[in-house]
Amino acid sequence: MVTQVCGTNDSHLKLIEEHLGVPVFTRGNEISLDNGDDHIRRQFRFIIDRILDEIADGGESSPDLVASILNGGCDDGPFDAAAHAIAVPGASRKIYPKTRQQARLVQAFRSHDLVFAAGPAGSGKTFLAVAEAMRLVLSHAVRSVVLTRPVVEAGENLGFLPGSLQEKISPYLRPLYDAMEAVLPRDAVRALGEHGVIEVAPLAYMRGRTLRDCAVILDEAQNTTVEQMRMFLTRMGDGAKVFVTGDVTQVDLPKKKMSGLVHALRVLRPVDDIGFVTLTEADVVRSALVRKIVQAYEHEQDEY
Repeated sequence: MVTQVCGTNDSHLKLIEEHLGVPVFTRGNEISLDNGDDHIRRQFRFIIDRILDEIADGGESSPDLVASILNGGCDDGPFDAAAHAIAVPGASRKIYPKTRQQARLVQAFRSHDLVFAAGPAGSGKTFLAVAEAMRLVLSHAVRSVVLTRPVVEAGENLGFLPGSLQEKISPYLRPLYDAMEAVLPRDAVRALGEHGVIEVAPLAYMRGRTLRDCAVILDEAQNTTVEQMRMFLTRMGDGAKVFVTGDVTQVDLPKKKMSGLVHALRVLRPVDDIGFVTLTEADVVRSALVRKIVQAYEHEQDEY
């Protein structure tokens, strides 16, 4: 692990030294500063913790990764990732935003009861929404978490799915479970589901309900119709926190149907007390290759 943090020929340490302005040394399995005031030492500990966190999360140990952490993951200078960290009770580590726009999304979650997060695949919108929802329920700020998404097939006809309702919708909600299990141990997620703290349901089952004292995530919202989105948003009750996530470039609705997310982003923009955060390819943290893929498709769309 120390080798991954230091990099080939200590290339990562050299970047850290340039950033902090003080020498960094390795002694066996320890990495330390030769000198520096308390502020620099706090920065150093934070940087090393972030690198270890990224590596544990499957990130590639590379100079690009270290530079991204040192620069706050964006081109317009560093930001205070620690101030926007999501601390989920029972989790083994804090969830840090990796870009400035992700930090703005976390802030929007904290300051608004309804937040729209639009962005490409891999930009962290769903993961951060799940992490914040788990924080809210496990810190007893809300009583439950409700996960929902429209059951729309991505250009394929899957046919009849056998089994119970839970078994039918499980494939559609698997990305949300993956996000939860990245935050908490699988057994803990399963226990919360068995006790009714986590509820999963297709969007159609929201009609007629009033969602109170819970954190609600509507994922893949670009595949809602305008009518479905209006129905869903009017389910909000007292004490509800609602996070709507989606990618407006991946709409799987019939061509003549307008996306409820696209419509809502336009119609609700003037409404006070609603948070709107748009992520871009610069926020894609799934892998460097995914970022390049998103950029290539966006470039192709611009040409037409």
